[in-house]
Amino acid sequence: MIRVAAVGDIHLGPDSAGLLRPAFDTLGACADVLLLAGDLTRHGTPVEARVVAAEVAGLAVPVVAVLGNHDYQSDQQEAVTQELRAAGVHVLEGDGVALRLAGTTVGVAGTKGFCGGFAGGSGSEFGEPEMKAFIRYTRSCAEGLGRALAELRAADCALRIALTHFAPVPDTLAGEPREIYPFLGSYLLAEAMDEQGADLAVHGHAHLGTEHGMTAGGIRVRNVAMPVIDRAFAVYHLASDGRAPASDGRAPAPDADPFAPPAAGRPQVPGVTR
Repeated sequence: MIRVAAVGDIHLGPDSAGLLRPAFDTLGACADVLLLAGDLTRHGTPVEARVVAAEVAGLAVPVVAVLGNHDYQSDQQEAVTQELRAAGVHVLEGDGVALRLAGTTVGVAGTKGFCGGFAGGSGSEFGEPEMKAFIRYTRSCAEGLGRALAELRAADCALRIALTHFAPVPDTLAGEPREIYPFLGSYLLAEAMDEQGADLAVHGHAHLGTEHGMTAGGIRVRNVAMPVIDRAFAVYHLASDGRAPASDGRAPAPDADPFAPPAAGRPQVPGVTR
C-alpha cells in the first residue's frame, strides 16, 4: 500500500516561515511521498521560495512539486524552481520522476497546466493569434504531461500519478462560479491522463472547489488546494495494482490530529487570489 500525501495552494511568504513544518515532520509516520500541487508562494519570488524550501528540506519522505500561477507572478519561476531543487524537491514541468516507495516503483508526472475550459465551454485554436497562443500553451502542457506518463509506463512504474496545478476535470470545481471554470483548468489535461493512463490525479488552484472527482476514463482526481482539504495535507492510499481501498480519502486523524497545521490552521493570507 502506497500512502500519498498531497497539498497545494499553501501560499507561503516570509511571515509564514515554520507554519507547516511541524505537520510535515509527521509525514514519515503516515505517508510515503509528499506532492505539492502548485501556488507554493504568494508572488513567485526567490525569498518566498526559500521559505517553502525550508518547510520541506530534509523530510522523511521525498517531495515532488509543480509550480502554480502564483509562482510565475514575478517572472522568476526559474529562480523559484532552483530554490526548491536546492532543498531536494523534484520540481516537474512536462517531465516525471520514478521513486522507489515501500518496495514499489511509483512514477509522478507533472505540469502546471493551464486554462481553456471543459466540454461545452472550452476555447479553441481559432481566430486571433492571442487566442491561438492561449490554447496552444494549454495543449503544450497537456502533451508534456502525456509524454511524461508514457515514459513512466515504459519505465515499468507499478503506479503512476499525474500532478498538476490547474484542474483536469470540472467535477472538482463544484463550488466555484461556473463563469470562471475556463480559467481553472482544461479538459486537455484529462485527455492526456486517460490516453496514457494514471492511477491518481492530484491538482490545486480551485480554492472553492470540491475534493473528489474522476476523469471520463475512470482516473480518480483529487483537488488538494489547502482551502479545500482544510489541513496541512491529505493522504490517499493506492494498492500496488492501482486500486484504492475503501478508506481512500483523507487519512483518519487521531485525537491530537498531527496532520493539522499548528494553531493558525493554515497560512492566513488575506486577499490571496487563485
